[in-house]
Amino acid sequence: MRLLLRFLGFMFALGTVVLLAGAGAATYFIWKYSQDLPDYSQLQNYEPPVMTRVHADDGALVAEWARQRRLYIPIQNVPRLTIEAFLSAEDKNFYEHGGIDPSGIFRAALVYLQNYGSNRRPQGASTITQQVAKNFLLTNEVSIDRKVKEALLALRIERAYSKDRILELYLNEIYLGMGAYGIAAAALVYFDKSVEELTIPEVAYLAALPKAPSSYNPFRDRERAIDRRNWVIDRMAENGFITMDQAEEAKKSPLTVTPRPTGAQIFAAEYYAEEVRRQIYDRYGETKLYEGGLSVRTALNPKLQLLAKKTLSDGLVRFDEQRGWRGPYKTVEMTGDWGVKLAEIKSFYDIPWKLAVVLSSDKDSARIGFQPAREKGGGISTARDVGLITLEGAKWARWTKGPDAGRQVNSVAQVLKPGDVVFVEPIAGKDGQFRLRQIPDVEGAMVVMEPLTGRVLALSGGFSYDESQFNRATQALRQPGSSFKPFVYAAALDNGYTPSTVVLDAPIEIDQGPGMPVWAPENYAKKFYGPQTLRFGLEQSRNVMTVRLAQDVGMPIVAEYARKFGIYDDMLPVLSMSLGAGETTLMRMVGAYAMIANGGRKVTPSLIDRIQDRYGHTIYRHDERECRGCEATNWQNQPEPTLIDRRPVVLDPMTSYQITEMMEGVVQRGTGTALKEVGKPVAGKTGTTNDEKDAWFVGFTPEVVVGVYLGYDKPRAMGKGSTGGLLSAPIVRDFMKTALADRPAIPFRVPPGIKLVRINPKSGLRAGTGENAILEAFKPGTAPPDSYSVIGSSDAALGVTPEADRAVRSGTGGLY
Repeated sequence: MRLLLRFLGFMFALGTVVLLAGAGAATYFIWKYSQDLPDYSQLQNYEPPVMTRVHADDGALVAEWARQRRLYIPIQNVPRLTIEAFLSAEDKNFYEHGGIDPSGIFRAALVYLQNYGSNRRPQGASTITQQVAKNFLLTNEVSIDRKVKEALLALRIERAYSKDRILELYLNEIYLGMGAYGIAAAALVYFDKSVEELTIPEVAYLAALPKAPSSYNPFRDRERAIDRRNWVIDRMAENGFITMDQAEEAKKSPLTVTPRPTGAQIFAAEYYAEEVRRQIYDRYGETKLYEGGLSVRTALNPKLQLLAKKTLSDGLVRFDEQRGWRGPYKTVEMTGDWGVKLAEIKSFYDIPWKLAVVLSSDKDSARIGFQPAREKGGGISTARDVGLITLEGAKWARWTKGPDAGRQVNSVAQVLKPGDVVFVEPIAGKDGQFRLRQIPDVEGAMVVMEPLTGRVLALSGGFSYDESQFNRATQALRQPGSSFKPFVYAAALDNGYTPSTVVLDAPIEIDQGPGMPVWAPENYAKKFYGPQTLRFGLEQSRNVMTVRLAQDVGMPIVAEYARKFGIYDDMLPVLSMSLGAGETTLMRMVGAYAMIANGGRKVTPSLIDRIQDRYGHTIYRHDERECRGCEATNWQNQPEPTLIDRRPVVLDPMTSYQITEMMEGVVQRGTGTALKEVGKPVAGKTGTTNDEKDAWFVGFTPEVVVGVYLGYDKPRAMGKGSTGGLLSAPIVRDFMKTALADRPAIPFRVPPGIKLVRINPKSGLRAGTGENAILEAFKPGTAPPDSYSVIGSSDAALGVTPEADRAVRSGTGGLY
């Protein structure tokens, strides 16, 4: 008995020593690993990189930009079903343990031993808190040291933060594949839904991803992904979060993944979205753009944007097809599977045409095969669809080179050969028949602006953003030609001239200084009409009259007006600039016309209405007008809110009305008569440069300003007759006819003080009884002249009559 007691005493003492030694070793071990643990307190102020989202004026999503596709969602907004799915998959005892789960570790070890050698996936033992410690504070290094630090950090995190805060961090930080970080972004990326809209099988699939997103890719490893999803569904039922019937029904549902596209989300808005991205980058920098979680509300009107793209594209195609067929887009060898070869050729996602290869052709038609679709996993579809291009669909084609140049073809086989890769478009009402198309060589741009505020409602910077990201609305510097003339005339009207002032339309030679040739500006029609009013000069776009007027007003004054209107920053005060010889952008020109339409008040073109940071604080707002009375919380018989507009006035409102009325004449009688079809008050001006390299039209109503530019990216002549009135004005017409179809005809507002006087449009003198007359606008203190005087001639005998049509002197050409 004594020996037994001694033995027990010895074992107790030994156990005590071992326990103390173990405790000491554990204490030392914990102390050692605690020395260089990361500071977990930084989780308190954690701001994850969040994607910037851009919205149209109706709230529709335009674009998203991010290095990591992530949306931060507070735990209060996470649906209970989503939380239950992730707890079932990752840590069912999350709300019971203190950071590490001994029972989970034991269970994982037991399952590992049972499945040893079976190649089955081992069950994880890391808690959600441990994963937070690893994801936020540690690396992915596989080592004992990292696991010990992970456990120690998990214990500390549990003492410092609530369970909900830890779960919130986890659900927003985890990587779930396809570039998505956090559950909110993953719901959009995989299913194009918000988290609140997810079904049981969908949340189960997302909960299946954290362990190995690439292993459960829905396209590459579909069966494996479904098995893992169903495993999560079983755990949800096992834990009582869903019923067995719900689980069985969920497991039967297919795994339907709808990937969300990156970049622009609204078709036709690619140029608009990219311009917004550039502006945010310039304003806030790269980090704020891609990680700042900005919410950007733009002025984009999706309906007008679609219309702008369509009308501009139609105009470019119309011009291009009139120049003839340039040949196939590509060619391929017709040996083997043509579908595989065709699938490797890039098509453009923002062009509503199909890419096809010619399989055979004869006089009446060509049999074509369409580019096969790609499966979601990246493979090429085995389906091969075919169609026909009939002679009707290719009748526009004309030869552009050789002895047959300009001749229309009378056989499809003359145009298309087997192996030719072409673009085609279905012919309405004729199933299986297609029209031949080609990517236009010519390019162009359109800007649609709200004149009161400068908000850019629509913008198209070219035929296809997918083909060329160069934005011709904001980046292309081109000569505006005669579309600049209204600002020369506005400078004159603002400085004592009237619309009935007479200027001599006759040849003029200008000495440009030592070493420079004499400049003799020309009119487009090579004709001169003698003494004419300013109205006639603008309506008919008379170059020589404009030069004489600019010379009389003074080019320094004209240059100052160009600066105030934002057309040029520092225009050279030389006479050729009065004809639009300087280079500017379409956006600047439309903004300048908006100031005229806005009664002369300063307008700053803007694509962005408002920017909010990740917390909802407004950090930028375009409209700087003060709204008095807008802060009221309820109605107490107070006056209506009023807007206080402190924007500077760059042009006298009465001058704005005068130049507007003169530009209405451009549409009614002048170079922009294509716009008469709109059937509403429209003012505007055409512009054409030397050798027809650039064609412009900028026009406006009281509600909208629309500008269009056409030209080759590498400037070259577009051909005789390629004027702004024939090319650009019809595009603006087509846009306005549709955009304003359901709008009333609103006349331009007459400012107080303006007098409308009947005058003779030819002489500019007050009209007599029975005489042909128009109403002309005059400012207070001005009136039609009582006597006939001509700017540009000190002797009335030097005036040129319309019948004279005298010969044109040699010179350097002109801009029309």
